[in-house]
Amino acid sequence: MHDASHTPNNKPAVIGIALALLCYIALLLVFKPAGLSLHHAEHDSTAESSEHGDGHADDAHHDDAPDDEHGEHGGHGDSHAGDSGHGSGQAAVPIPHYWAVIPFVLLLGGIALLPLIGATAHWWESNANRLLLAAILALCTLAYYLMVHPAAGLPKVVDILKHAVLGEYVPFIVLLFSLYAITGGIRIQGDLVARPLTNVGFLVVGGLLASFVGTTGAAMLLIRSLIETNNERKNITHTVVFFIFVVCNCGGCLLPIGDPPLFLGYLLGVDFLWTMKYLWGAWLLTNTLIILVYFVIDTFYFYPKESRADLALDEATRKPLKIRGLMPNLLLLAGVIFSVACLDPLKTLPGTDWHPWPFLREAVQLLLVLLSLVLGSREIRIDNKFNYHAILEVAALFIGIFICMQPALEILHQRGGELGLKTPTALYWATGALSAVLDNAPTYVVFYETAAAEPAFAGNEFATLVSAKGALADQARQLLVGISLGAVFMGALTYIGNGPNFMVRAIAEQSGVRMPSFFGYIFKYSLPILLPIYFVVALIML
Repeated sequence: MHDASHTPNNKPAVIGIALALLCYIALLLVFKPAGLSLHHAEHDSTAESSEHGDGHADDAHHDDAPDDEHGEHGGHGDSHAGDSGHGSGQAAVPIPHYWAVIPFVLLLGGIALLPLIGATAHWWESNANRLLLAAILALCTLAYYLMVHPAAGLPKVVDILKHAVLGEYVPFIVLLFSLYAITGGIRIQGDLVARPLTNVGFLVVGGLLASFVGTTGAAMLLIRSLIETNNERKNITHTVVFFIFVVCNCGGCLLPIGDPPLFLGYLLGVDFLWTMKYLWGAWLLTNTLIILVYFVIDTFYFYPKESRADLALDEATRKPLKIRGLMPNLLLLAGVIFSVACLDPLKTLPGTDWHPWPFLREAVQLLLVLLSLVLGSREIRIDNKFNYHAILEVAALFIGIFICMQPALEILHQRGGELGLKTPTALYWATGALSAVLDNAPTYVVFYETAAAEPAFAGNEFATLVSAKGALADQARQLLVGISLGAVFMGALTYIGNGPNFMVRAIAEQSGVRMPSFFGYIFKYSLPILLPIYFVVALIML
């Protein structure tokens, strides 16, 4: 068990957040009179000098808006803004060399192998060492952009950092941190009898909550209670793995706030309720099949393996569920959801013509965390064994992932149209396969644009077309359904497919659950269990 399992003093976090907010306010006071807004600042270099907000980015349908919106959330690099392969009419951006993906491959290899090697296993437990490896490989990628890339130079590096760090990583990690920290102040306590149906109940509730409070929020709310309920059982690893399948991934496809790829679709102009209208059948089918497989495996294989003594102890230590810390944290979670839905700097605040300031959304989320830490109960966090180890692990590794994956995303973005992906099923598998090893949000964006660039849709706004009626609209809608399902569902195939996967694994390990290795997770659990289900989903839903 990590040393980080001891509950830390929250004062450093409180002081750090307070200082960050004060710095943000100071920057607003300095730059706002000059008209600074992300609406202007995030445009490419040809538009950065404009001060009149040309094109009205709140529209989210003009040619520049998709690049801005992706850069804010999407995980793709600067060159994605206008490559000729997607019909922008601008000159093609030089494609990176294929070997430029080596740092990204090495980072994925380190995540997979270093915990398994005896000489490095203990070294890898430190988040500082994880950050060291991620930083070294990220610097290698930046050095490539500085000196070797066909458009090499300092402006290229600055642009990469602007998109990968400020536009992508910061919103990503602040949102995860907000959900993680606030839900850490809510405790669902009790010790139910850990029968298969009890655990099915956790999966069902988590699968429902994931679409409405985000996969991270639902996972952080329920994982500790799930582990405590199963404490008396020896075989619980598979239960946590299925929790990752459902709560951290497949449960989050009913609303845009459920999973980052769908939120990107909303920013691109897809109706807020489009996912509910067109993905609910796949959501229901997929989660039902996964939970059914869990029930069969646990009932007929794992539960009978438990000793009579452990089962008797489980029966004897039952306690009813009780929820503590709902106030003020439930209101603060609602505030996080509001900030995500309404404080997009590229859209006007609903009902107004005002564009939220740059990073106002992230500042609000940090303020809500601050309120949770100050107003919430410290005793509840102690009972939850709350600490920052899991979120720091995600932060340390994903800063490297977001930078190192830029060459791979640029190559995919510019050459994706050459892959011949013309059908919903092809896009489903292509998006899903890459979502398992890349962040699923940028992968969604790349294939969204690939689908939108189909000649058949020329002259139509893709985001509008998918909600329209007619044969052409049906064709476009099915393509987006395939992309959406692939991005959300197949993030469950690896630990790195979605941020909450990492956090749940870390919390489980801190609680004494022996989680599978990177490859063990893939070859023992995700591939044999999920792939057959995903094939069924493709056959029925696409």
